[in-house]
Amino acid sequence: MKKTLLLCLLFTSFLDAQVIYETVPSLNFGEPRQVKIQLPRNYESNKNKDYPVIVVLDADYLFEPVAGNVDYYSYWEDMPQAIVVGIMQPDRMADSQYDETNFLPVGQGKLFFDFIGNELFPWLSKKYRLAPFNLIIGHDATAGFANYFLMKNPPLFNAYVSLSPDLAPQMSERLTDNLQRTDNKIFYYQATGSQDITPLRDATLALNTSLENIENTNIKYYFDDFEEATHYTLVGRGIPSALEQIFSIYRPITKKEFEDQVLNAESPYAYLIEKYEIIENLFGMNDRIRINDFIAIAAALEKKSDWEGFEDLGKLARKEYPETVLGSYYLGKSYEGKGDTKKAMRTYESALVLKSAGDIDKDVLMARAQRIKDDFGY
Repeated sequence: MKKTLLLCLLFTSFLDAQVIYETVPSLNFGEPRQVKIQLPRNYESNKNKDYPVIVVLDADYLFEPVAGNVDYYSYWEDMPQAIVVGIMQPDRMADSQYDETNFLPVGQGKLFFDFIGNELFPWLSKKYRLAPFNLIIGHDATAGFANYFLMKNPPLFNAYVSLSPDLAPQMSERLTDNLQRTDNKIFYYQATGSQDITPLRDATLALNTSLENIENTNIKYYFDDFEEATHYTLVGRGIPSALEQIFSIYRPITKKEFEDQVLNAESPYAYLIEKYEIIENLFGMNDRIRINDFIAIAAALEKKSDWEGFEDLGKLARKEYPETVLGSYYLGKSYEGKGDTKKAMRTYESALVLKSAGDIDKDVLMARAQRIKDDFGY
């Protein structure tokens, strides 16, 4: 029942997003390549917003599950909205071709490699608003092929989702060495399953042993070994797991994050600022701080009686949400905590014409102002 509900939600979510079929000119191939593109909801109305790009290889069968998950997770703000680009591959094995001597892309594989970096992305950048964060996802042969983009410096992609990869000879050693030495921030996810094709499973497990021992703070590595998953069913489990882990920093503050990190932070306000600085630095997105995150930080500040932090939070809320009561509410609480009750009362009263923010509305502010009047006789 739960699986059916999730599939229904993903399908409904996918229908809400805008899918476009495009033809990308290619001098490399001497003929155009077909792509499917899913734009985020409200893409046309958010004219000043840029979006990460998720490139889906094997788009003939991977595009819909990836696009549906991206739209679903971004709807709940568990990942940023993104432009999903699926490349149609009539001959996926030819697109993944490598030389039998040096095991690097050759023939159509080289043409396909150059097409993505030298033709697809310049074409995308002219038509769409792209943030400087790119993710690529592939399955078996195309998952193995995607690793070649890590050989470039800087790599074209910041994140890699490798589902039961079919690795070229020497790729495991090359990949491990590259990730050990790179100065670039890289997210790398791979998955296999207990019922995966045996040679692919063995190679993936061996690569996992190498990658999990890498000591490089620039690398965020994730791995799943799904019980009872076959070479094909692991894809349906790997896609949401990869998105959830790679974009974990982006999601709103969770109960676990609040208890384990926010409450233990020396300054909850500084924690909030750092969280959004990381999001901007990693994903190239300068998103407005969520109201729920303001509320979480305020709860931590109250537990710590950090009234200076409340003042900083109030000033930030006024900047982020000037149309709402949020900033005045936090500033008022700061002044109350510091003992300046008259200033707190006036701050509450000054915001009564503003809009609500979550459960914080003018009635809450009026009640706090009235309580101060009753207590101090103002």
